[in-house]
Amino acid sequence: MKEISADTGLIAYCGLYCAACKSYLKGKCQGCHDNVKATWCKVRTCCMEHEYTSCADCTLFENVTDCKKLNNLISKFFSLVFGSDRPKCIAAIQEHGLEQYASNMAERGIMSIPRKS
Repeated sequence: MKEISADTGLIAYCGLYCAACKSYLKGKCQGCHDNVKATWCKVRTCCMEHEYTSCADCTLFENVTDCKKLNNLISKFFSLVFGSDRPKCIAAIQEHGLEQYASNMAERGIMSIPRKS
């Protein structure tokens, strides 16, 4: 099994940290940016079309929570089940930068900033 490391290339377009994901660690997924099978992901497609590293680079919305691609029914379900908060992840990237975000997530061993109930 892979080790969790600080790698900005493993920050998903939506802000999740792939390096701490169980599927990535077990070698079942290459991570968001290298997952060519993830054509279903509208966030990934949008970021690739706009040449964004992540949603943190987006200038189309003043508030990331206004984006219907990031805040859709599937992501709300994901947030509920896994307790994740992708908008907080994006805000952390905007505030601290990719390197610090990757280091922080790797140090904490988490793939998402937890959602508060």
